[in-house]
Parts: sequence; structure tokens; C-alpha cells
Amino acid sequence: SRRDAAARRLYAWEDAVVAPRDRSLVPFARLQALVDHVWAAEGRHFPPRIRPLPKQARRTVARATRTSIEAPAELPTWVLLHEIAHALVADVDGNGLGHGPDFVATYLALLVAHARMDRALLEATLREAGIAWDARIAA
Repeated sequence: SRRDAAARRLYAWEDAVVAPRDRSLVPFARLQALVDHVWAAEGRHFPPRIRPLPKQARRTVARATRTSIEAPAELPTWVLLHEIAHALVADVDGNGLGHGPDFVATYLALLVAHARMDRALLEATLREAGIAWDARIAA
């Protein structure tokens, strides 16, 4: 589907551009503090709660809804920011959990603000990868 293709493009972009620029690993015990910090920095209240990722979720690195983020024993910061972006754009009914322009813009802003990545580089590589984002949100 179109949604799966967008997700695959985004994951390929992350593997090529984001992952090599952030080698950090955040242990499970520190994840909630990082979520709380980012959530507050975004001017939001009631951050999602970190929960253990179920053991049967073998192909899933982490997963988010508006109210929770399921994570393994440790996560790279950029993966946590990806999940926080999902939580920021989702509503309580689970709408907004795809990888569309609102999500990408939110994620881009988080990478710049919290992983100290270069906005111009991220935007140029997103354009090259054919990934759309809402520039009004990413500012």
C-alpha cells in the first residue's frame, strides 16, 4: 500500500542518514525521563508512559500510541524520538500514527532540537529520498 511504501522510504532514510549520526543507546530506566523532557519542551502535558515491549514483538523495534511507548531494554535516541513524534501527532483514538508529512515534520523538528542534527542536511536528504514533510510544523 501507499502507506507501507512511505514507511519503507522513511525507514531507509533513517538507516542511511539518521542512524549513522546518532550512536547513542538509552537504557530502559532512562527512557521515561527523556520522554518527559521532550514532551515538556514541546509544551505538552501528560507524556506517554514507557512500557516494556512484549517479548513476542520480534520484528518491532518500538511502538507508540498517544498514551504509551513500548520499548526494549535500550533504544537509540533517534528511535525514541521517532516514537515520541508518533505520540505527538496521534490522537487518543490512534489516528495520525502513519508516516505522513505531519509526522515527518514533527520528527524532523525533534531530531534538530534533541539530537542536534543539522536541519539543512536532514531536509536535503528527505527531499532526495522523496519524503514529504509539512514545513509549517518543522519550523
